[in-house]
Amino acid sequence: MQPVNVICIKWGQKYGSDYVNTLYSMVSRNLSRPFRFVCLTDDTDGIREEVEVKPIPEVGFEDFDQRKPWTFGHGWLKLTCFAKPLYDLEGQTLFLDLDIVIVGSLDEFFEPEGEFLVIKEWDKSDATGNTSVFRFNIGAHVDALEHLKNDPVGSRKDVRNEQEFITQFVDRQGKLKYWPAEWCRSFKRHCLRPFPLSFFQQPRIPEGAKVIIFHGRPHPDDAVAGRSGKWYRKVLPTTWIKEYWR
Repeated sequence: MQPVNVICIKWGQKYGSDYVNTLYSMVSRNLSRPFRFVCLTDDTDGIREEVEVKPIPEVGFEDFDQRKPWTFGHGWLKLTCFAKPLYDLEGQTLFLDLDIVIVGSLDEFFEPEGEFLVIKEWDKSDATGNTSVFRFNIGAHVDALEHLKNDPVGSRKDVRNEQEFITQFVDRQGKLKYWPAEWCRSFKRHCLRPFPLSFFQQPRIPEGAKVIIFHGRPHPDDAVAGRSGKWYRKVLPTTWIKEYWR
């Protein structure tokens, strides 16, 4: 069976090496085919030896946000995985955010045909996808980076973030496809019980879910401890997360 790649990215202090290590552990338990696990990062300290650690590619952006010489700031670094070449990587690649919990098999994510597969963003009616989980072929979307470099202001004029940019870009090319809706579910939208049940019942795993997405707060460790991150959102300690997020 042809090996595949699994990529994540870690920069700054938002997530520690424990998030990378836990993600690798979850992938190794839930992906049966041979794979390379690569972390693009600016800090390799504490990352387990099974993970291939590589510097975040310098793709030649100007520093419009006064942060780094090769990015537009928070979030946009994710797009550096579209660099060509991307070290010695080739072929099918699954990108995973660090703050997810894998609760089912990842094998099926390599089965659907398509050039760019992503989560359909839950609160958007346009083509926008949520890039917490997406699949692509190494080098296939370097044109998106070139578009950013050639028109750094105009190419971002109508988008709020990197996931709006890339999913709308590939949609205009007719290359965008979405995962089945039940595969990737939002912790806040699909796991939390509605008020007032959230005060009496812990969040649940939706039927058919393979990956639970934690966008914003709470993070997985917050949910385990019952911290919501918002005064109006009640999250009881979510014990099942400890079974999967390890």
